[in-house]
Amino acid sequence: MTIYPQLIIDALKTVRYPGTGKNIVEMEMVEDDMRISGLHVSFSLIFNKPTDPFLKSLVKAAEAAIHAYVSKDVEVEIKTKSPQVDSSAQTVQDFSHLGNIIAVSSGKGGVGKSTVAANLAIGLARLGHRVGLLDCDIFGPSMPKMFQVEDARPYSEEVDGKNLIVPIEKYGVKMLSIGFFVNPDTPMLWRGGMASNALKQLIGDVAWGELDYFILDTPPGTSDIHLTLVQTLPIKGAVIVSTPQQVALADARKGINMYKNEKVAVPILGLVENMSWFTPAELPENRYYIFGREGVKALAEELDLPLLAQIPLVQSVCESGDAGTPAVLDPTTPTGNAFLQLAARVVTQTDRQTLSS
Repeated sequence: MTIYPQLIIDALKTVRYPGTGKNIVEMEMVEDDMRISGLHVSFSLIFNKPTDPFLKSLVKAAEAAIHAYVSKDVEVEIKTKSPQVDSSAQTVQDFSHLGNIIAVSSGKGGVGKSTVAANLAIGLARLGHRVGLLDCDIFGPSMPKMFQVEDARPYSEEVDGKNLIVPIEKYGVKMLSIGFFVNPDTPMLWRGGMASNALKQLIGDVAWGELDYFILDTPPGTSDIHLTLVQTLPIKGAVIVSTPQQVALADARKGINMYKNEKVAVPILGLVENMSWFTPAELPENRYYIFGREGVKALAEELDLPLLAQIPLVQSVCESGDAGTPAVLDPTTPTGNAFLQLAARVVTQTDRQTLSS
């Protein structure tokens, strides 16, 4: 048979980029370097970043589409390119030692994102995983207080000829925050570039060791910090936190859409509904839906995303966070158990994402 470029292009039009609904030809991901010699076809696929989580699966899908729509006898050779990386001028830093990198995110502040991130990290450690936690909120760091290590001062040590910061370790989690290096009473009057550079140092100049999970407690909303994270790290997936309140859900949608954007392309592992209901200590069986009922659950069903957890609002959650003893440390309580179940479900979703990529 005779193979010509349009046959290949038509086959590639059947391959869609996850989350966008567009095919890879429409998204101009197929480089204009196609070569055909007999039954041998070679071309390149362009990805916005070398850490794109769908890179491997799209290469496989493109090859499968050619075999299905052109001929199973075609020998396919696909290269990948990224405009962010000039291999002759830059060296891509290897972050494989960080394991599965998970961003915990929220569309707005005040929904308990940092509480969820802290309890998720400790929950993962309690399940036997090696865990790191980075407080990425340069302007409002909260992890030192949540771990009751506000007075800690990380030191540096020489590793392979390079001075690296040693993270603070507590509850089985290696943790680092800009809060360790600044006066907590002084506002951070930094422009976006300064904050991004500080964050890169907290990622790359640290002796994290070999981890299974690296949790990022991101700032609320969408900002330069988020772009720095997705451009720097191969993020496995995002966990979106929201309350059931309608105004919070509207902002949660924005956060979800940011991660789904083709220039960001980070899979959503699932949603967490925080402050799902209020339960007074003296009436543990009672539930009062003060922020609305199951709004995040409805959003997850609408967007076909997993609902990872519904976390009740109880006074002890706030008190334990302020005291530096996160709720997951006592899994016999309803809230502690909910956080431990959240950690287990994040492991399950991460494994599924790994198999599909």
